[in-house]
Amino acid sequence: MRVVVGLLLLLLGLCGSGAQGDGGGLGEVGEIREFQETAPRDAVEELTEQTTKPTTPDIWAEVRAVRDMVVKLELYVELLQRDNSDLQTRLSSSESELLLSKSRIDQLERENAEKPKVAFYTALTDAGYVGPQNTDITLKYSKVFTNIGNAYNPATGFFTAPVKGVYYLQFTVSGNHTGLMGVYVFKNNQRIMYNVEWKEETLYKYFTNSVILELLAGDEIHLVLPSTYSLYDDGDNHNTFSGSLLFPL
Repeated sequence: MRVVVGLLLLLLGLCGSGAQGDGGGLGEVGEIREFQETAPRDAVEELTEQTTKPTTPDIWAEVRAVRDMVVKLELYVELLQRDNSDLQTRLSSSESELLLSKSRIDQLERENAEKPKVAFYTALTDAGYVGPQNTDITLKYSKVFTNIGNAYNPATGFFTAPVKGVYYLQFTVSGNHTGLMGVYVFKNNQRIMYNVEWKEETLYKYFTNSVILELLAGDEIHLVLPSTYSLYDDGDNHNTFSGSLLFPL
């Protein structure tokens, strides 16, 4: 309340000095002095402090704002470092997987390069009829279309296993003459299969058979035409003999 009264008195004094015009200089001084003598001391001191105190920015508010900004930047840098660390970890993991994959591919390529490759496909002859004869004869498939590994010998008609493994062998038999047609399958000197058909018509007749054998290196396979049997082959390759290595042991 005392502060309000003091402010009112100060305002009244200022208004009075303005009403006196140019000649009121001494009156102003007297009135201000009178006001200072009559106004409450607390109000005067407060007013004097307010009029003389310089206006300065709130530096602590700015400091706090800068501090908050620094905290945010530190948090952002920490998040970036964490993301970068995670990225490096993922990249390292991917590089390790790529190295393992490359190592596995290299290993498979080496194994494939070292693995023996054996495959052959042959046909019997272009001469027409083979047989009948009074004795069994070894069939020599003279037309060689595929002979990877050179395991088949057209001069003897023998297939020789180059390595121990499991082999797939197949043959097709065809005849064009009334009578018996067929073959024996021999492993070394042992007959392991016998196939026969009776043919009455003059048209071609066929049958196909196959076998999967475990062979040692050096084992031989060949086909034999039984006595009194006949086959027919020409440029169309009606009689064939083929095989391949499935996997080594």
